[in-house]
Amino acid sequence: MVKSSKIFLKNIRFHAYHGVLEQENTVGNDYLVNLSLEYDFTRAMQTDELSGTINYAEVYELLKREMAKPSKLLEHVAGRIGDSLFAAYPSIKEIQLSVTKINPPMGADSDGAGVEVVLTNDKT
Repeated sequence: MVKSSKIFLKNIRFHAYHGVLEQENTVGNDYLVNLSLEYDFTRAMQTDELSGTINYAEVYELLKREMAKPSKLLEHVAGRIGDSLFAAYPSIKEIQLSVTKINPPMGADSDGAGVEVVLTNDKT
């Protein structure tokens, strides 16, 4: 028996226009998105059929659409991504998501700043 199963997309790179500063809305910034989706893909394990799982190429396209919509806050971006994923794939039990701005305009030497959320589908 499968106790837990997840698919993930790791370190997906986007150039997007999120931020409160005018420069961020004009020039944009580079982002890394990490995503883990928990759902039961036992059927795919048994049948070797794509119809028994969530197609991560389609998940990438959803991420790409959401990252292309400018927002002031990464929290808002993460919330939109979560809402869109739950709407598109009701079988998802939990989403672990991080959105990292690679070069945040704060004058610090860092590997980035961002948000990380764990969202639970209360309908599953």
